[in-house]
Amino acid sequence: MESILHEWISLFVRWAHIVAAMGWIGASFYFMWLDASLKKRKGLPKGAKGDSWAVHGGGFYHVVKYQIAPEEMPEALKWFKWESYTTWLTGFLMLMVTYYWGANGFLIDREVMDLEVWEAITISVLSLALAWIFYDMLCKSPLRKKPILVFAVLFVGIVAAAYGFQQVFSARAAWLHTGAIIATMMTGNVFLVIIPNSRVVVADLKAGRTPDGKYGEIAKLRSTHNNYLTLPVVLMMISNHYPITFGHPYAWVMVAMVLVIGAVVRIFYNMHEAGIHGKAIMWQWPVVVALGLGLIAFSTWRPDQVEVDFYPTEAMEIVATHCSACHSSTPTHEFFEDAPGDVRFDSLDEIRAHRSKMLAQAVLSNSMPLGNETGMTPEERAILGSWLRAGAPAE
Repeated sequence: MESILHEWISLFVRWAHIVAAMGWIGASFYFMWLDASLKKRKGLPKGAKGDSWAVHGGGFYHVVKYQIAPEEMPEALKWFKWESYTTWLTGFLMLMVTYYWGANGFLIDREVMDLEVWEAITISVLSLALAWIFYDMLCKSPLRKKPILVFAVLFVGIVAAAYGFQQVFSARAAWLHTGAIIATMMTGNVFLVIIPNSRVVVADLKAGRTPDGKYGEIAKLRSTHNNYLTLPVVLMMISNHYPITFGHPYAWVMVAMVLVIGAVVRIFYNMHEAGIHGKAIMWQWPVVVALGLGLIAFSTWRPDQVEVDFYPTEAMEIVATHCSACHSSTPTHEFFEDAPGDVRFDSLDEIRAHRSKMLAQAVLSNSMPLGNETGMTPEERAILGSWLRAGAPAE
């Protein structure tokens, strides 16, 4: 009963997280486009930076952006904040439901670091807080006057965190936590910087004071960071279903490549939406394709990957010892009443049908068994890999 309850809670929380994220990402992309589409025209209100016309759903929309703020407050003002807050809150709930509730299987890998559950959860929570402190101090440091340098330091910091997580958590949890610290920085920007700065401007308007333009500039910088970090964090959150990413011994290198790919894609769209065409937006997609192919090639390489002699009986014993407790018609693992993903290894034909997944999860990565709780050795992984690559022969 507990496993069924866990599954349903996990599904509902994941559903809520995806819906919230769609709202936040959609609003973020829309406003980046809106900023890029603004045109300075005659007849705009005093203090206006530009306006933009759009058509949608059979109607026309006319949006005007003010450089700092209008001369007086409008009667109704929409605050785009809960999209961000609910995305982070539901994401943290998912972290709790999946990685804290099932810490021994998903968060902890005792081959990496032998942690108690409370120790692993404490490290997880502290990492989110420390990531925000690092990022916020970086944005407030003297480097803030050089945005490109700020992003370079942030890039190095995220990659270093990905490496650090690999030394502490399971491969799946390490990758997920890298995405989680980025998401925390993004929501922290909204909750602790962008919205408070906007409230200062609103308070000045209500008091009849002229707002200081620095608050809008600070908010704009943080919003731009969010824009460039969105695509990488989305991939990191959804790729926990793809061990070929997080399960690599050098997954932190793959994190670096994903960050660059996401940034280059956003550069293209941001420039395109700003009306920039020609050679300026001809280099991005070839770079993305090259990096994507490099990512694929890198994922197939492991420093310890070797072909060894195998005996089918020995290989099948490895499957029975390390895989069949979960992937069976009658699982014996306490977490599962049915085989995860309906993948079973009760017969040789079933093993052959899923051998590509076995290679990805138990040979090219160490994501299976969960938390390596059965203690599968590198030698066993090498034997299993050689047998599977040979087609899983019976003799």
